[in-house]
Amino acid sequence: MRSSAGQRGAEVRSDCWVEVEESSSPTIQLTSRVEVMYGDSIRQLAQATLRDLKSDDLSLTIDDSGALPYVIMARIESAVKRLRPANPTQVLPPLNPKAQHPLSPNRLRRTRLYLPGNTPKFFINAGLHQPDAVILDLEDSVPPSEKDSARLLARNALRAVNFFAAEKMVRVNSLPQGLEDVRFIAEHGVQTILIPKVESAEEVIVIEQDLRGFGNLEGLKLIPIIESAKGVLNAYAIATASPRVVALSIGLEDYATDIGAQRTKEGKESFWARSMIVNAARAAGIQPLASVFSDMEDETGLRTFVEDSKALGFEGIGCLHPRQVKIAHEMFAPKPEDVEKAKRIVTAFDEAQAKGIGAISVDGKMVDAPIVERARKVLRLAQIL
Repeated sequence: MRSSAGQRGAEVRSDCWVEVEESSSPTIQLTSRVEVMYGDSIRQLAQATLRDLKSDDLSLTIDDSGALPYVIMARIESAVKRLRPANPTQVLPPLNPKAQHPLSPNRLRRTRLYLPGNTPKFFINAGLHQPDAVILDLEDSVPPSEKDSARLLARNALRAVNFFAAEKMVRVNSLPQGLEDVRFIAEHGVQTILIPKVESAEEVIVIEQDLRGFGNLEGLKLIPIIESAKGVLNAYAIATASPRVVALSIGLEDYATDIGAQRTKEGKESFWARSMIVNAARAAGIQPLASVFSDMEDETGLRTFVEDSKALGFEGIGCLHPRQVKIAHEMFAPKPEDVEKAKRIVTAFDEAQAKGIGAISVDGKMVDAPIVERARKVLRLAQIL
């Protein structure tokens, strides 16, 4: 009896392939591109991982392509649990203190960079591109046969990888499988869980109730993704289903399929749905977030998509490639004249408050609380507040 996990081949980087096998004389066989420098360390890590999994009676073969320790641990654990599904033990990499940071209440989510959950080569440098959030994806980018392995890899990455200032998100699978994903990763440093294909408030409530069974997870946030006509019609109920919900997003590929249309760059087929998502989110007091722009080579199309999304009221988009992040940030940035006006409004308001003055005017126009809040938002987008 044997089982394997991971990836190998000439194009594989920062990953490994492992195989475990029942054996009367357990051995560890290693092939590695970094054998000379790290061979002994990899063997020691592998041996310790098997021991902690109570599986050091197995023989282990490793074909290493520069995998970091948390990846090796996840691949070994995955292979062991495929061979021995009843094995209840787990092996966790230590929490990297540099990988943990709090979220501010006014968190920007202009860009959410998707990372396929079973491809660790994308994890290492993701934070260097400065997205507002990284998404370890357990759903569409992971084939069904690799869902179990991706879940282990995402758990370990949450604990070990420094994504810098990026919000650490995980897109789980749709319910009911997604509930298992939530339970598996909830306590390991994830800050926001994306719930795909949500069609009713009850789906959010199920996750909210389940999270109450964990200790000290009050700060864990939820973002439902609407991807069907039914979901759009129930958008406000979904947006208000839990106090953990901080944003509402839309997935346009599945939505277009659901209504029997082709997704176009102009977005005529989804204008109503996108407007509904923005209005539902605004009515609920949370952020509306647009879909991904899927053509990674079309910079002009991306700029138009961001401009149109911003015009509708969306505060961010999903990114499938790091090069989209910088462009999206440029497009969401306010114009210099808007920043200067926002500064005048906020300064005048704060000075009036300090003097006990209620009504003020700026540039000859009366300023009330909603205008001040919009000004503060402009300054946040300009990275001034």
